[in-house]
Amino acid sequence: MTTYGIQKTESINVIRVRLVIVHAGAIAAFFMPFDWNLVLLLAATWFPRMFGVEAGYHRYFAHRAFKTSRAFQFVLALLGASSGQRGALWWAAHHRQHHKHSDQAGDLHSPREGFWHAHLGWLIDKKNVDTNLDAIPDFARYPELRWLNKYYHVPMLLLLAGLAVGGANGWFGSNVSGWSAVLWGFFLSTAGVLHVTLAVNSIAHLRGRFGGYRRFDTEDGSVNHAWLAIPTTGASWHNNHHRYGAAARAGFAWWEVDLSYIGLKLLEACRLVRELREIPVEVLTEGGLVEDAGERAAA
Repeated sequence: MTTYGIQKTESINVIRVRLVIVHAGAIAAFFMPFDWNLVLLLAATWFPRMFGVEAGYHRYFAHRAFKTSRAFQFVLALLGASSGQRGALWWAAHHRQHHKHSDQAGDLHSPREGFWHAHLGWLIDKKNVDTNLDAIPDFARYPELRWLNKYYHVPMLLLLAGLAVGGANGWFGSNVSGWSAVLWGFFLSTAGVLHVTLAVNSIAHLRGRFGGYRRFDTEDGSVNHAWLAIPTTGASWHNNHHRYGAAARAGFAWWEVDLSYIGLKLLEACRLVRELREIPVEVLTEGGLVEDAGERAAA
């Protein structure tokens, strides 16, 4: 069996400095002259990148909840990398470890070690910097994914440059400058996407201490949070996910809005993805979703 070893990317100090710069830029965004086009730009750079993280990094690379072509899996990895949350192989390898030891010893971001460790501390811990490619051999075998995992900052910087050029040339409206486009479309968006993703590790693993509900009696502390569903494109239906993580859909009930699943269904219609794994009827029944279960059985 082929082994790939440990892939080193950059030092923990570089990562820490980058996080400081991103957050400083996010704060600076609020000191720019306000324009509604900036809100549109924020949404336009938030939701596609969040989709890249949730549908790409999480559901595809970590859980293999659907299938796609080699070319489109690279597109998903590229989109996720533009969010600044490291490469797809690093992200998915660490997430698989989380599911293997969820809220137990060995879980790299368990709230048992404190809220801030679960939210951000684990991310700036030196021991979590490198990628164990042998923990994700199914995708590490692709050289283009290994390259993007090592140089994940390239699409992120290209986005920053594109926003600067677009703002300077008035592409986003006459009142949107290059600086405001960068601060809102890159720094504020990047910080926002990062923190709502991290909130799934922290807030959504605290057994309801911050609200939410548990549909399934899982061994971990996972909780569903409706208020996080839109900004995370469905990642916050986390108790559902920990009950059956292989599904392409995290919102199990019809009213649990799951933008990533909607996006995946659209991509399926365009034949860019295929074989989306659905929730077994017995899992829906266990969760008290009898109507949903009956509809799926009939289908």
